[in-house]
Amino acid sequence: MRFSKERITTITAGIIDQLQTHGLLEVTGSKERLIVGLDKAITIELSIEDRLNAEVRELLKQYDAEFQSGRADYQKMFTMVKHKLVRERGITL
Repeated sequence: MRFSKERITTITAGIIDQLQTHGLLEVTGSKERLIVGLDKAITIELSIEDRLNAEVRELLKQYDAEFQSGRADYQKMFTMVKHKLVRERGITL
């Protein structure tokens, strides 16, 4: 993941503060509970690409011999497979 847990919490709190400042959000319950829930949602969204990258790496393991011998370019294949999965699954990165 590109952001630490602390950074996500800082971003989340900032979003909530800005929405409140502009009158777009009224927190009637616990602000801390709202932050925790939004942190979780953001973390899940950010981890989608991490899980996708891990899946692509796993799929490409079967071509290790081709990569080692130079018959295939790992980075090019990684990008192609990743883009294919993104299109097939309708993922927005």
